[in-house]
Amino acid sequence: MKESASIARRFAAIVLDWLMSWAVAALIFQSFLGLGQWILVIFFLEVLILTALQGASAGQRILKLRVVTWPDQEFVNPIQILLRTFLICLVIPAVITDMESRGLHDRFAKTVVVVA
Repeated sequence: MKESASIARRFAAIVLDWLMSWAVAALIFQSFLGLGQWILVIFFLEVLILTALQGASAGQRILKLRVVTWPDQEFVNPIQILLRTFLICLVIPAVITDMESRGLHDRFAKTVVVVA
């Protein structure tokens, strides 16, 4: 069984994903004003698509993390990824963690972030 990723490492990955989404939104819409909703849309799509295709978002790939099913640590199906990504965008489920350092979004989707 692979080691679960630390909260600090997962936080760093989501910050990287958010900054990349912000940069893409700024490039597409050529403005730094009113980008909030577009950053969230791009973030949602980036995390959803890359996790579905590669098992990790861009930020997670940079930090060598991977999203797998809990507890068997297999490839995650698209429905689980959709649920997980939606809950991350709601923020609160992502910041509330259990004793195993899994967020509520991971518990609901039956996933875990591990060191790749």
